Amino acid sequence: MTDSQLIRAIKEGNVESYAEIIRRYEKKIHAFVSHMLRQAHLEHIAEDLCQETFYKAYKSIESFRDVEATFSTWLYTIARNTVLSELRKSRNSDMYLEDTLQVPAVAYERLPEQQILRNEREVLVRQAINSLPEKQRSALILREYEQMDYNEIATILDLTVSSVKSLLFRARQSIKGELESYFLDNRLDEAEGMNKT
Repeated sequence: MTDSQLIRAIKEGNVESYAEIIRRYEKKIHAFVSHMLRQAHLEHIAEDLCQETFYKAYKSIESFRDVEATFSTWLYTIARNTVLSELRKSRNSDMYLEDTLQVPAVAYERLPEQQILRNEREVLVRQAINSLPEKQRSALILREYEQMDYNEIATILDLTVSSVKSLLFRARQSIKGELESYFLDNRLDEAEGMNKT
């Protein structure tokens, strides 16, 4: 059954069809909401905001028109607005993530050097993404993690496609600029290590 068929069934009173909508989108919406909340250290409320998103979508399902947007785009828009509203209420939107990556319980000495470097890179990339302005961060998450096309992202962020492309370009340039010295330093360290042998 397509999303459109499910929505039609829900509008006709088949409430059980909404359970299928939740099953299809719950993990994706939860991941998106979590990404948006990381900068403010509010990942612990991701589940609540995810449920709130689905509740709001259900309450306003009559207003959804699939000629205007796909259901997933409409749902992501609701999720984004729900998160932004919560961030405004919490007044934590200026806080920055320090390190949310779970460090393995194993002591560093026992981990292979490559694993340590990989963990370090993941932390740095996550911090770089979280330090982006909200719209750049949202656009990047939707494009890279949710694999959405430019039109869908434009609809969710209420922007033109060219604005989305510009946001993504600036976001990638910022991350590249922030991480360039780290990767350059590592390459120099590796080269020096090879010269010593």
